[in-house]
Amino acid sequence: MTLRRIIYAIYAGLLAALAVAAGLYFVNLNEEYVHLKTVEARNRHRLEEDERHLAEQQKILDRLRHDPAYVEMVIRRNLGYTKPDESIFRFDK
Repeated sequence: MTLRRIIYAIYAGLLAALAVAAGLYFVNLNEEYVHLKTVEARNRHRLEEDERHLAEQQKILDRLRHDPAYVEMVIRRNLGYTKPDESIFRFDK
């Protein structure tokens, strides 16, 4: 009878150890899952921002391709070009 109790105690101890190990494993998995969800949310937000920026750049590119007045304005502003009878005045800020 004593041997049977010892065997039951060993099985109970092994079962408890297995339950603790499984619990720790699943806690670690849950922490990793939460971390990956936050990374995914951050990446989705960044993707939305980049898509908005791309849409703005596409609009600018479309205007550069099809709007001569816009092209002239960009050239004048960025390169400082003028028409033959114009003068540019630059002031320090």
